[in-house]
Amino acid sequence: MDFSLLLVLAVALSGVIYLLDVLFWRQRRRERAEKAEAATTQGLDPQSRAKLLKEPWPVDYARSFFPVLLVVLVVRSFVVEPFQIPSGSMRPTLEVGDFILVNKFAYGLRLPVTHTEILDVAEPERGDVMVFRFPEEPAINFIKRVVGLPGDLIRYEGKQLYVNGEMVPKTLLEEGPEASPQQLLLEESMGEAEYQIYNNPRDPGPQLRSVVVPEGHYFTMGDNRDHSNDSRYWGFVPEENIVGRAFAVWMHWDGGLPSFTSIRRIE
Repeated sequence: MDFSLLLVLAVALSGVIYLLDVLFWRQRRRERAEKAEAATTQGLDPQSRAKLLKEPWPVDYARSFFPVLLVVLVVRSFVVEPFQIPSGSMRPTLEVGDFILVNKFAYGLRLPVTHTEILDVAEPERGDVMVFRFPEEPAINFIKRVVGLPGDLIRYEGKQLYVNGEMVPKTLLEEGPEASPQQLLLEESMGEAEYQIYNNPRDPGPQLRSVVVPEGHYFTMGDNRDHSNDSRYWGFVPEENIVGRAFAVWMHWDGGLPSFTSIRRIE
């Protein structure tokens, strides 16, 4: 289900009904009431007049919902949109059940449904946590970290990421829990971004020989490096698939009661 399309259709339908009422139908109701009042010697009683002037239920609903739907459409399409994290590919940065906020104008304004860019604001930077439409199935949204920009040379071998021939620095923070003793928690830094990742030295994982990111595309990886379906498997993210930049976790819900104790910025 394309929620953006449904929202656009709801706004359009309610807006058209509301506009037709303002331009035509409201005046016709007034004229009918005036004719009915002129046909009586004593005039219409308030109840009868109110009945003739009463808006039909489609108009009543359209007048009530149109401004609300319009505000939701504008905010969701051009300002901020909520998403839920369905998998653990971005652990430890994001956990399953996290509800995040995505900045929709960080990388430019795009029309809903068609996703056509109407205003170029900025480009993704290395280290950004980006939401995008999965290239192989655009109806599905993915969230990963941008590690390669257009023209970058990317290599990933021996659990080490290289960008343009330079090793991306990382430091060990702690060994993994007893349930997974080989899961290492590390801090990786890329430009001004510093974030935590998981690596399992005993899991060979995918190896990636040098690839060059094409113009208009980006290379992304999950922070849970050994458990992430990302650009190492299916390739690059086209610029037109970008949805926005994730910037905050506002709620966590894992099936029980929603929790607001994990509100935080996304680094």
